[in-house]
Amino acid sequence: MDSLAVTVNSDGISFCLQVVSNEARAMHNVGLAGLTFWSPNINIFRDPRWGRGQETPGEDPLLTSKYAVGYVTGLQDAGSGAGDSLKVAACCKHYTAYDVDNWKGVERYTFNAVVSQQDLDDTFQPPFKSCVVDGNVASVMCSYNQVNGTPTCADKDLLSGVIRGDWKLNGYISSDCDSVDVLYNNQHYTKTPEDAAAISIKAGLDLNCGNFLAQHTVAAVQAGKLSESDVDRAITNNFITLMRLGFFDGDPRKLPFGSLGPSDVCTSSNQELAREAARQGIVLLKNNGALPLSTKSIKSMAVIGPNANASFTMIGNYEGTPCKYTTPLQGLGANVATVYQPGCTNVGCSGNSLQLDAATKAAASADVTVLVVGADQSIERESLDRTSLLLPGQQPQLVSAVANASNGPCILVIMSGGPFDISFAKSSDKIAAILWVGYPGEAGGAAIADVLFGYHNPSGRLPVTWYPESFTKIPMTDMRMRPDASTGYPGRTYRFYTGDTVYAFGDGLSYTSFAHRLVSAPTQVAVQLAEGHACLTEQCLSVEAKGGHCENLAFDVHLRVRNAGKVGGGHTVLLFSSPPAVHNAPAKHLLGFEKVSLEPGQAGVVAFKVDVCRDLSVVDELGNRKVALGSHTLHVGDLKHTLNLRV
Repeated sequence: MDSLAVTVNSDGISFCLQVVSNEARAMHNVGLAGLTFWSPNINIFRDPRWGRGQETPGEDPLLTSKYAVGYVTGLQDAGSGAGDSLKVAACCKHYTAYDVDNWKGVERYTFNAVVSQQDLDDTFQPPFKSCVVDGNVASVMCSYNQVNGTPTCADKDLLSGVIRGDWKLNGYISSDCDSVDVLYNNQHYTKTPEDAAAISIKAGLDLNCGNFLAQHTVAAVQAGKLSESDVDRAITNNFITLMRLGFFDGDPRKLPFGSLGPSDVCTSSNQELAREAARQGIVLLKNNGALPLSTKSIKSMAVIGPNANASFTMIGNYEGTPCKYTTPLQGLGANVATVYQPGCTNVGCSGNSLQLDAATKAAASADVTVLVVGADQSIERESLDRTSLLLPGQQPQLVSAVANASNGPCILVIMSGGPFDISFAKSSDKIAAILWVGYPGEAGGAAIADVLFGYHNPSGRLPVTWYPESFTKIPMTDMRMRPDASTGYPGRTYRFYTGDTVYAFGDGLSYTSFAHRLVSAPTQVAVQLAEGHACLTEQCLSVEAKGGHCENLAFDVHLRVRNAGKVGGGHTVLLFSSPPAVHNAPAKHLLGFEKVSLEPGQAGVVAFKVDVCRDLSVVDELGNRKVALGSHTLHVGDLKHTLNLRV
């Protein structure tokens, strides 16, 4: 998934995208880029096998919402005094409940996502709402799949009703590429292509990626299936976006950003930012004290694995052209002498490609071994979901053999978009440390070395649950988020999942330790209901999360965070809440997060403002937000605090 999300740092995400938008404008000015960027992907990473999970910020609706707003505002913000102008037009995709690409023959083009109203409004919709309402995104892209029997690009309730009606989209709605063609030719949703064109445009679609509407819209109008005013509306929404981008404002060289050019691309500061983003995105999952490594005590390092010298793999999918690559082998080799063995000729690591002898000999003769394994786009990508959570092919055998042969500490680095069941490595005494680095970008190898040698103290957190292989018994097509004890269905994501985990959402170690202490938080919070409200005389489990009683209904939580170790570092404070057990509420959910940087012995106070109706509400069975009355438990790490919400 997107390594920016792993940093759990909203300000950093926005800053990174401001830099991206500078380079985008620079490339545009020399005719090498447009100004409408169909990004970010803010679908929830619901199932660990999803091939496109690598594009997303993870499994949590709040984290994804914050990421979306930071991403969009960073790309689009044209500066103070720019009014409604856009620097770059972003697009939040793929709307909605889209997270199956191609699993055991089930393809996204014909998949019908059966989703309850509760799950839709509780899990899948919040990031898109935040993207439109808080991020003021210029575009939303509807997806290939159907939701409850209706193609999303032909669903008037989802498009005109919710995006443009309820959320007041200031922009255009686009199809995913050939989605309208798909709903006609693959899903057979309409009898004629003219019907497909008409139903999509009337539902609220403004732009078709592809040529289907160009071929069939005129005929739809001539047949009386579509009015010219419907077409005018769609064209108007598209042209307004072009106007906001400045396409009709004269000589672009005399306009804002007109001076940007090739010298503003791949600057030294931008390349350093790529390295810093990669550093912050690395998650330390295990460390028995072997890390950080010391260059003074290492005469030789064995660098082994199919991703040990990866370059193109590091930039994932929907990639740009990198300024330059620093592979893991190059990054590590810049610090100590290295011996390289791939172990497998590719990440598939089939029997024919396994090269155990050379790999184990290298590990046996080195002072320390770094194994870089995982995936690439041949394992997980758009149009390819996984069927297993184990490391591909014979990678587990490679890891175990090399670890057993290692003369010194063996460090395991997982490079992938999605999670793996690496229980064998987690429990192995032969493996001293484990890191997950995602697809870390062009400077990934330098960032890995910075963390391993202690130049950077890791602070990344897992944005998804790492499930055991047994989870693959659950059909990927089962969209239910909540567990069902009667059938043994365990639910999905940390908010609902009841089964065992390999690693949990939010896991991530540091080279130091941080202590949390509650400074202040209320124990009682009263909801002031209007006179005559039924819940003043009846015992209610919850009240509506809207209305006069929600105004100014908020409180502060102050936490003291102290670096109790001997190394300075960053630390993300994750504030969770466990609500009362009403409306099939989540076991816990994220309320907020703040990142602090503390030197050894230094302490700081982190403040959270909790809006009761926004932050402590849950979604009921009908999709309505409700504030659960009763005992709510706030927790940060092992620290817990209970407050009672009453009327």
